[in-house]
Amino acid sequence: MGLRLGACIFRLPTAVIYGSLSLFVSILHNVFLLYYVDTFVSVYKIDKLSFWIGETVFLIWNSLNDPLFGWLSDRVFLSTQQPGAEISSPEVVLKRLKALSHNGPLFAISFLAFWVAWAHPGLQFLLCLCMYDSFLTMVDLHHNALLADLAVSAKDRTSLNFYCSLFSAIGSLSVFMSYAVWNKEDFFSFRIFCVLLALCSIVGFTLSTKLLCQRFESGGKAKWDQESTLKELYIENQSVPPEKRITLAEYLQQLSRHRNFLWFVGMNLIQVFHCHFNSNFFPLFLEHLLSDQISVSTGSFLLGVSYIAPHLNNLYFLSLCRRYGVYAVVRGLFFLKLALSIVMLLAGPDQVYLLCIFIASNRVFTEGTCKLLNLVVTDLVDEDLVLNRRKQAASALLFGMVALVTKPGQTFAPLIGTWLLCAYTGHDIFQRNPLSNVVSAQPKLESPAFLEPTLRQGCFYLLVFVPITCALLQLLSWSQFSLHGKRLQMVKAQRQNLTQGQAPEVKTI
Repeated sequence: MGLRLGACIFRLPTAVIYGSLSLFVSILHNVFLLYYVDTFVSVYKIDKLSFWIGETVFLIWNSLNDPLFGWLSDRVFLSTQQPGAEISSPEVVLKRLKALSHNGPLFAISFLAFWVAWAHPGLQFLLCLCMYDSFLTMVDLHHNALLADLAVSAKDRTSLNFYCSLFSAIGSLSVFMSYAVWNKEDFFSFRIFCVLLALCSIVGFTLSTKLLCQRFESGGKAKWDQESTLKELYIENQSVPPEKRITLAEYLQQLSRHRNFLWFVGMNLIQVFHCHFNSNFFPLFLEHLLSDQISVSTGSFLLGVSYIAPHLNNLYFLSLCRRYGVYAVVRGLFFLKLALSIVMLLAGPDQVYLLCIFIASNRVFTEGTCKLLNLVVTDLVDEDLVLNRRKQAASALLFGMVALVTKPGQTFAPLIGTWLLCAYTGHDIFQRNPLSNVVSAQPKLESPAFLEPTLRQGCFYLLVFVPITCALLQLLSWSQFSLHGKRLQMVKAQRQNLTQGQAPEVKTI
């Protein structure tokens, strides 16, 4: 039985094994996004100054590590005179897989560091955030890079993306179970749950990367010899002198003149902020708006749907993008977010069923939009190549620069959210009851009765006014984005013309 199961696993398609890596990331990352703020505020009793210092340092590190790790990982490929000759080698795929086999288990271990108090809350908060994000960035970089290394055709890459979305949806099921074991007064069950998730992730990363490594090591030796010969021919026939490399300062100057890039990162910064705002404050909204009117199972269902549906919706949104274009679909999602928020504002916080639908749909459509924006970045890569007449598209570097500008939205979300709640209601989630040393925002019996309506109203206004403001700002910036329609077609055509005269790469052969 065991041998038969092992044989079935070994015969799994490469796309399935590649997509399964998304499962082992999502089962941990969704739980992290949902509970890390509440854990340090409510369980570890972190003070406000330490929280803000930790988030500020995390903001800086979170923005810099994407381009930094991308450069450290791929600088050896950038040093070759013929960029296409080396990147298609199976050694590159093995390098990515070995990096995943090391960083994947370390990512799972860093996830566990959040749920056990092992240092002063302020110090632990800072170290855990930076360590967790470092390993997550390494995993994401190599996993996304494999998308280009494992497949060439659009059909194959679509298949890889399909399995990533499917396994990410399955991984979101961890949110259902987490809500059932989450208890701030008795943290033991939640810790055991997190240990089990981490073990699953470690085993999954180890097995998946080992299977893919064996596949390339055992099945690709003949192909390696052929590609080595082709690379030798490619290098020998290449008599064109190497291009002058631009400096980082020159590249940043080119980006500063890239109008569509600037409008896009402004819009995407708001989108990243809104996505993480929904994740960080979901428990707060459930507690103060719905806890008295829905059961624990209903809350668990809302939580799970809000994490699973975006991955499933992504398959439908991609079909819409093929029909109407990414620009029109993203603009439509912004209008839909604005319309739903206005309807909820007019209906008020007492419409329980409408409130449940809005809380879930707000996260679903926001996350769905985030998953479409990588398609826009690929269009920006094409435009960057055409505008600057590059010999090779600087796709990895452009993705890193987008992350550099937009990732601060992850840190702004909890900072601005807690500040707005305090400014409107006078309620500070960091303020503790001196008699019981418990965060006063959590147990309802600890707060004076006259504060509860104000706190509930403040949570409601935070729930509806944040998406209204985000939608208006995004529609403004998105209206200035011109890379769609005829201009996009022109950029695609010019890119094809620029690359027609280049020598064939090994991938193409």
